[in-house]
Formats: sequence, structure tokens, C-alpha cells
Amino acid sequence: MARDRNQEDFVTPLKRLLYVLTIAILLLTFLLWRIDSPRVERFRAMVIDRFVPSMDWAMAPVTGSINLIREFQSYQRVVDQNKELRRELQQMKAWKEAALQLEQENARLLDLNNVRLDPQLTFVTGVVLADAGSPFRQSVLLNIGARDGIVDGWAAMDGIGLVGRISGVGNTTSRVMLLSDSSSRIPATIQPSGETALVVGDNSVAPVIDFLENPDQVRPGDRVVSSGDGGVFPSGLLIGHVASDPGGRLRVRLSADYERLEFLRVLRDHGKESITGTGGLIAPDQLADPEPAIIAEEVEDE
Repeated sequence: MARDRNQEDFVTPLKRLLYVLTIAILLLTFLLWRIDSPRVERFRAMVIDRFVPSMDWAMAPVTGSINLIREFQSYQRVVDQNKELRRELQQMKAWKEAALQLEQENARLLDLNNVRLDPQLTFVTGVVLADAGSPFRQSVLLNIGARDGIVDGWAAMDGIGLVGRISGVGNTTSRVMLLSDSSSRIPATIQPSGETALVVGDNSVAPVIDFLENPDQVRPGDRVVSSGDGGVFPSGLLIGHVASDPGGRLRVRLSADYERLEFLRVLRDHGKESITGTGGLIAPDQLADPEPAIIAEEVEDE
């Protein structure tokens, strides 16, 4: 007990001495920083140069925390920018798809403009609305009809070749029966041999060449064009090229792209002048002379 009491008597004065010294040092430091003198200023600068740089270790946590906060804020900005770029990328994809569709549509229209036709033929361009979707009837629907002057039987072409003919006309729409339809029969000429034939649809992508007089003169790759016989189509319209199936039967590889029918050109073909009276063709001058007609009447009376 006596030893503990002696220790307390020794520690208490020491604490008081330390308190006094600490207060004295603080007051001295305060006074030193408040004195306005060149010598004191040099002393203060020397103290700062000596002790302050060595305090970097104490400021390291504070500096690290500040840098961490700044990096987190920068990361947050990067995340926001990434989200904005993703939204812009989605918009650009939509615009790209629209641009591709417009490019394809423009290509179809350019194909239509590149088709060389008889200058006497005029045409009406229509948009394909829908197809029949039947394996037994192959046709497409156009957005042009009687109000546009469309007549049943007129030929329809895409940007390359013949597609079919008008097989039904409404006021605002019309139906085109494709060459591949089983009801299609098109008189054709095969070049360069000049052989005539019928292009007969059989619901396949390559119609059959039928009623060919000299098949030996026809070779795969020959051009097939409309002949104009029967007044069905104007002559010279490209249909396709001759091909041979595995069975050796001649068919037509159609030039029209049936997988991308978006625009069709309907040709205005009012036909040629029809002859109603054979007499005017054989002897047109006799109609103007009344004597042969009178003589004929007298013979009939007798």
C-alpha cells in the first residue's frame, strides 16, 4: 500500500508538469506565429520546411479518400455516358435498318427505270401489297386498279423481266397472275433460233417450254421473249432463259426475281387495230364503186 501511495505522489506532479509544458509550448507557438518580424518569419519558414514535408504520411489517408471519391464520381459519369451511348446505338440501329430498306426500295425503282421498252408502250408502276400464298394459285395484289386505267390482260414486269399478266381488276387494286401459275400460257419466241413455243406454268419457279417444233435447235441459255402471238402480250418482252431439268425437259429460268417483288410495272397495251370486215382488206376500192354492188343485186333478183 505504501508503494502504491508513493507512486501516486510521484505521477501526479509529473502530469501537472506535462500539462504546464504543453500549454507553454502552445502559447509559445501561438506567439511565434503572431510576431511580425523578418527574423521570426525566417524561423517560421525554416520550421515549416523542416517538419511539414515529413507529414505526408499523415495526409495520405485523406488524399487517398479524396482521390477515391473523385474516381467514383468519374466512374459514375462513365456509367451514365455508357447508358447514353447504348441508347444512341439502338437509335442508330433503327436508322440503319430504315436506311437499308430505303436502299433496297431505291434499287428496285432503279431496276424499273433501267428496263428498255418499246417507246410506244406506256406503263403504270404499282406497289405489291400481298401474294396469294397458295401452292395452287400464284398471284400478287397491286395497289393500282380501274381508277388508274388498268385493264384485264395487261402485262406486268419487274426491274428485269416479265412477271405475269393482270387477271382481275378492282377500283383501287388489281391482281397479277404470275407466269408460274398453272393457268398461265404465254406464247414465246426462243432466240437466236427463232423457234416459237408456249411457256406453261406448273406452280414451279421454272415454267415448262411446250409445243416446241424443233427442240434440237434450242440450247440451254437461249433467251426466251414474248412473241406477241394472239395479242396476249407485246412482243420482245424478256421472260427468261432456257434451262434443262434433270429429266431432260426444257424449262424457262425466269429473269424476274420472284423473291423480291415490291414494285411492278404494268404495260399499257391497247392492242393493234382489229379488222372487222374482210372486204375492206381484200379490195378496199370496190366499196367506193356502187356498180359492183348493183350488179350483185340484179344477179340475186334473177
